Amino acid sequence: MINFDFASLRLIGLTPVIANQLHALAANHAEDATLQMVRITEVHRDSLVAHNGMNTMQARVLPRLLHELAAGDDSLAVGDWGLLSGNAASGYHFIARMPPLTHLARRNNEGRQQALASNIDTALLVMGLDSDFNLRRLERYLALVHAAEVAAVIVLTKADVHEDAPSRLAEVEQRLSASVPVFAVNGQSSMAADLLTPWMTAGQTLILLGSSGAGKSTLTNTLTSSSQDTGAVRASDGRGQHTTTARSLHLCPDGACIIDTPGLRTLQLNLDEEALSASFADIDALAAECQFRDCSHQSEPGCAVRAQVDEDRLKNYQKLLREARRNQQTPLDRIAARSKWKVLMRSVKERDRVKRG
Repeated sequence: MINFDFASLRLIGLTPVIANQLHALAANHAEDATLQMVRITEVHRDSLVAHNGMNTMQARVLPRLLHELAAGDDSLAVGDWGLLSGNAASGYHFIARMPPLTHLARRNNEGRQQALASNIDTALLVMGLDSDFNLRRLERYLALVHAAEVAAVIVLTKADVHEDAPSRLAEVEQRLSASVPVFAVNGQSSMAADLLTPWMTAGQTLILLGSSGAGKSTLTNTLTSSSQDTGAVRASDGRGQHTTTARSLHLCPDGACIIDTPGLRTLQLNLDEEALSASFADIDALAAECQFRDCSHQSEPGCAVRAQVDEDRLKNYQKLLREARRNQQTPLDRIAARSKWKVLMRSVKERDRVKRG
């Protein structure tokens, strides 16, 4: 049986549920006397950094594990728990990964899944009250975390420098129907940490998501009482300059841990229609009151959704719904859709030619 220090591991997010799963995983490697439970704090191209609750260790990943993950279109992520084998003299190897309880992932430009982080309890969605303010993008982040069954808290930063932070706060709350906690804060103030205390108890893991320049690293410094580098936004367009270049896990004084992430230039969601509906529950509920059962909420009479939902929010939902449906298409479905579109376009061109003749 593997020995471990629960008190130390709790500082990096260990819970009884995770401890039970790690024990079951370790039963398959009981003969290894060097085995220890760890959590991944950084992932690099050919190595990773793991933490055992007391120390960090650089480790290689067992090739067999990499092959298994790649076969399932998966990869290791910051926040993953697993087993480390070896010692400082011979080197460490990450030999087994615990299936994550929650997993955040997006699609890259090639359409493949890209891991963001694992085993997250709460996502702090960070958005600046300056030129970073974008409600459509915020709804996209909400859809991402809701699909992973992760709790969300919206943190509007730079409230100390925006001339009308209360109205922006009210705008967000009205748009989202008060379904998610929303706070406007000065990311450098200890009051920000006080407001977020309920989500930062011992054993909790949080992730900060948002665009570059939103103030994620500044907020991380405040919550963890640390001093990682922060950078100013560009004066020309208000965009950040990627102060954080890789996802990493940080410890908080009260026992929670935070995963800071680089700003995401694009966020292509990896979710289906059902997961999207969970993030737009107000639209899903109102759809039952529409006059027509198959109402698309565009031009049909008696549409309860158009009558009560913010027009821009509805347009964003319809855009995300189209993306979700494309994601669910098989390669054959995409070929058929392109063929159907080509036939339609040829028909339109032929009709225009006949009219001109």
